[in-house]
Amino acid sequence: MATIATTKNATGALILLLGAAVFLNYVDRGAIGIAAPVMKGDLGLSDEAYGVVFSAFFWIYAPVQLFAGWLCDRFSVYRLMAGGIVLWAASTLLMGFAGGFASLLVLRVMLGIGESISFPGSSKIIARHVPPERRGVANAAVAAGIALGPAVGTLAGGLILAKWGWPAIFFVFGAVTLLWVLPWRQVVGTLPTTGHHDEGPRVPLGELLTKWPLWSMSIVHALGNYCFYFLLAWLPLFLTKSRGFSIGEMTMLATLGYAVQGACALGYGHFSDWWTRSGRSEAACRRWMMVVSQLVAAGAILGLAFAHTALSIAILLCLAGAASAALSLNLYAVAQMFAGPRASGTWVGVQNAIGNLSGIIGPIVTGIVVQRAGYNSAFILTAIVAAIGAIWWAVCVPRIEQVNLKD
Repeated sequence: MATIATTKNATGALILLLGAAVFLNYVDRGAIGIAAPVMKGDLGLSDEAYGVVFSAFFWIYAPVQLFAGWLCDRFSVYRLMAGGIVLWAASTLLMGFAGGFASLLVLRVMLGIGESISFPGSSKIIARHVPPERRGVANAAVAAGIALGPAVGTLAGGLILAKWGWPAIFFVFGAVTLLWVLPWRQVVGTLPTTGHHDEGPRVPLGELLTKWPLWSMSIVHALGNYCFYFLLAWLPLFLTKSRGFSIGEMTMLATLGYAVQGACALGYGHFSDWWTRSGRSEAACRRWMMVVSQLVAAGAILGLAFAHTALSIAILLCLAGAASAALSLNLYAVAQMFAGPRASGTWVGVQNAIGNLSGIIGPIVTGIVVQRAGYNSAFILTAIVAAIGAIWWAVCVPRIEQVNLKD
């Protein structure tokens, strides 16, 4: 009994640290968006140049996912997670010294390399250590990190920006991220080592690439990410430049939406685990949760194009946050269901690589649209993408069950 309790405690601590890693991931990758209202002018960046700098993170982050996922299925995923965090923390900290477009570009690329391990690594660890009836809560910790990272990052970053200027945002965020490595080493040392070699032989990447479920999930991942990254990159500028809110007001509004996202992610995780324990279909729960959430996201984003008051914008951001919570929970839970423990690292690496192509394309497209046609057109385009995502989940994602993989 003591051994079982110890294992549960270690697994619980592991899930918390994975959630914290993703939380820090989104704090650091979103720091540039918080700094943008002041940094953009100080460094002389146009809308198009800012869009390029923001997207530079994804130039390397997306393709390196393929390699990161492959590494997670073949080497120590625990050491890979620690090494990735050290690299991205250093990159974040150094952005405080950036003097212009070129240095920001290089550091965003370095940040992308470091953060590329997060989701393949987290999915590999969850698939290895967490049973199906706890999969919702485990992925909810990751989903909450995705939401609370921007929430806390926006709140803390906005306050830092107002008091000490934009370089201090990067100094503080990078230093805090480095501290994560200390408890990680301690928790990993308490994990059970048995069972890792019972997952079966590694699955070749070429075989996974022949599976339609992987491609269908990758495409719907890209459609969902387009909407999430649109708000992450452009919401602070939209609220301050187009709607005339102060930095303090912008901080409160953006933080509210992300806070709702984090709370909903935890709620959805508990709900989906309750649903699964009751004997009902986990697959059906996750599919239709996504159809509804993508429709809600489309409506909320479309509404923001025409909203001007703080109250209407706050309500719409809360709806967008509730929708994004389902996205970040189910994309990885469904991937783990399709892949199983022995292929989850490589599967999520491929899915995240393709899914994050929208992080490369989206900010650049939005920068061009905003500069030439205004914010309203950019919001309308993003709402259309969200609606396509709802249709894709309903029609194009095949039956959700573990795919047949060769031994």
